Amino acid sequence: MRPRDTSPEAWEVFIELQRRMSPSEKLRRTLEYSDSIRHAALQGLRQRYPEAGERQLFLMMARMTLGAELFRKVYGDALDERAGERP
Repeated sequence: MRPRDTSPEAWEVFIELQRRMSPSEKLRRTLEYSDSIRHAALQGLRQRYPEAGERQLFLMMARMTLGAELFRKVYGDALDERAGERP
């Protein structure tokens, strides 16, 4: 699905580049993008909650990643519901 801000010609070039990539290159890039997104999310939490410690930030990231229900199953009440609003 082509993004609206991308011309059909540019999209075709992008698709062709994707087709030429080896599976290992695709995986490497996917992992790099995933790391970048996690890093940006963590930086956002650090800015929003500057007084939060590393453990608290880890737990907030885990809750964002796992969702509230699975987080509670794994970590119990290690991070109460208000901690997402105020550490």
